[in-house]
Amino acid sequence: MPPSKFLSKEDCLRAMQNTKSNRGAARFLRCSLNHYKKYARVYVDEVTGITLYESHKNLSGKGIPKFISNKGKQAPLKDLIEGKLAIESFEPAKIKQRLVFEGYLKEECSRCGFHEERLSDSKIPLILQFKDRNRKNYELDNIELMCYNCSYLYAVSPISEKQVIKMEHYIDKQGAEVDWEVDDAMKEHLQSLGLWKEKIDPTDGKNYISENYKGYGKEEN
Repeated sequence: MPPSKFLSKEDCLRAMQNTKSNRGAARFLRCSLNHYKKYARVYVDEVTGITLYESHKNLSGKGIPKFISNKGKQAPLKDLIEGKLAIESFEPAKIKQRLVFEGYLKEECSRCGFHEERLSDSKIPLILQFKDRNRKNYELDNIELMCYNCSYLYAVSPISEKQVIKMEHYIDKQGAEVDWEVDDAMKEHLQSLGLWKEKIDPTDGKNYISENYKGYGKEEN
């Protein structure tokens, strides 16, 4: 299990400045309310002497649109696009989903037209890219969907160079090389299947095993 996310006092204060409640602050920091609460109750406001959690309570919900609640209706997507609502109060994945479902974006790569579904879950692997790199700017002329390949080529790469190196770095987990030995009975069986050749042809991709294969005797000098 990965270690839990550490929240500094500066993190909590930054979240408080951008939200209207503790629940909103937790959402802003991409963590659960209980996780946020654990830290916000430790840090104290130097002016008032009370904890950050207590100072950011908003029991009356003042200034919070009703649709922010899980039980309320969804916010008008047009208001989010036009920047009339604080984007920090909403989950990016849900905004992306609504942009497609409500017809604002076509569910395909804007560069190459890729729109194939992934076999594992039938989702189309697309990334929402922001042309000005500002993830708060959802204006329609600033956002576009890209496949992973085009994201790597033209926008923000979906993977880091460190991840690429890790995937490309080969590690031989088998350890010591195994000295295979093919006896006469196995040789006859392979010959009957057409998989045994007396001479090696390096250009033949179907040359699976041969007399010269290491493990069945040694090549004569």
